[in-house]
Amino acid sequence: MMSSKTDPVSSSKVDAQVRSIQRRWFLQQCGIGLGSVALTSLMADSKVAHGETSATGFAANPLAPKEPHFPAKIKNVIVLFMGGGPSQFELFDNKPTLARLDGTLPPADLLGGYRAAFINPNSKLLGAKYKFAKHGQCGAELSELLPHTASVVDDLCIIRSMKTDAFNHAPAQLLMSTGSQQFGRPSMGSWLTYGLGSESQDLPAFVVFNSGKKGPSAGAGNWNSGFLPSTHSGVEFRSSGDPVLYLSNPPGMNDATQRRSLDAINELNRHRLDIVGDPEIATRINSYEMAFRMQSSAPEAMSIHDEPEHILKLYGAEPGKMSFANNCLLARRLVQRGVRFVQLFHESWDQHGGLTSDIKKNCQDTDQGCAALIKDLKQQGLLDETLVIWGGEFGRTPMVQGGNDGRDHHPNSFSMWMAGGGLKSGTVYGATDELGFNVAENPVHVHDLHATILHLLGFDHRQLTHRFQGRDYRLTDVHGELVKGILA
Repeated sequence: MMSSKTDPVSSSKVDAQVRSIQRRWFLQQCGIGLGSVALTSLMADSKVAHGETSATGFAANPLAPKEPHFPAKIKNVIVLFMGGGPSQFELFDNKPTLARLDGTLPPADLLGGYRAAFINPNSKLLGAKYKFAKHGQCGAELSELLPHTASVVDDLCIIRSMKTDAFNHAPAQLLMSTGSQQFGRPSMGSWLTYGLGSESQDLPAFVVFNSGKKGPSAGAGNWNSGFLPSTHSGVEFRSSGDPVLYLSNPPGMNDATQRRSLDAINELNRHRLDIVGDPEIATRINSYEMAFRMQSSAPEAMSIHDEPEHILKLYGAEPGKMSFANNCLLARRLVQRGVRFVQLFHESWDQHGGLTSDIKKNCQDTDQGCAALIKDLKQQGLLDETLVIWGGEFGRTPMVQGGNDGRDHHPNSFSMWMAGGGLKSGTVYGATDELGFNVAENPVHVHDLHATILHLLGFDHRQLTHRFQGRDYRLTDVHGELVKGILA
């Protein structure tokens, strides 16, 4: 029986051609198809696919408003970030025993295994440089440096038992802002806009201001979107001149010409988005459109000239001047216009020496604006839906540094305050030991703070996740417990 044979030359040509067609077809079609399926699934899981979508199923507007896991107590957040580490001993945590033992060595067992940034074990104890008094119906003790904050103390929830893991500025700031000491993780504002979107279509969802001596030690890592789409990054605004550099049209470019150019560019981008479903293309489209709208919306939102004189006086704000007070007023104007997250950095609190004079200057620069923001939000009917957070990346030591007028970084215990919807107002939560060295009652780790903030926004912190490099990430990583004692 004769077997039929195929010409080996022609057979190899056919096989090669078939393999080529199959390979091209797979790369051109299946790669896109599978990518689209994966993207659609991810976006559906995270509720990003609300609103208009492209042909791939990817949300054309990634900042469209979205629903949280359960009814929220608040919908906006303003963070007053006092970069450098404010001394709790001169502001919120009165320690009579520390004052009595001023100039003596701390107990030897207190420093066992303790790591400090700069001071040595022979550093002596340092009592508070300023006096304390009780204020408001709640009777909370505050420093004489904070007369304006004292006037709103019944609206505050003061936490005296904060603790963190880092004792140097950049890692500690990153931990407070992103839940991690390493660069590259999404900031809290990014997680919030990722989960909730934005109510403003004419302004960024997440805005950042800087004041003080310099920017924060961790820089833009404090407001970066990390592995989330870059549309969720914070946008740094200036409080004088153009809010954002190059916002104004160059000479010879009018709005009509710019609109036509933008339409042509976005049409090409949408065509590419429909093919590959890359979320960064959607971010680019959204950014271009946002920048165009911001040319009219941002200058209006950032102009405080139209504010009544009594409001300017309340804040101590001066139109055209760069100041923390102006930034506080701008924060109110932005949340009033639907901006979801506003973060104010004031990097001036790192007093290793010159504590007495420098912390007084810090309070003169910030105390009035902070209190005015609470009062203004309250009278505008916005405080119940806004969370205001005051604090730095860590506290200061009860031991002296820099001769007799400075304190080192201290992660073991520090103070913060919050105000707004869903909180017990007029409350002091937690306590430190007699020397203020360790937390003695109701410790609140940074991860616990984040879990509680997300809870107020309507999220279970364990469920607000984003899959990256094979695992689900979240703001609280694998940590965090709800601080129920401060919830109303």
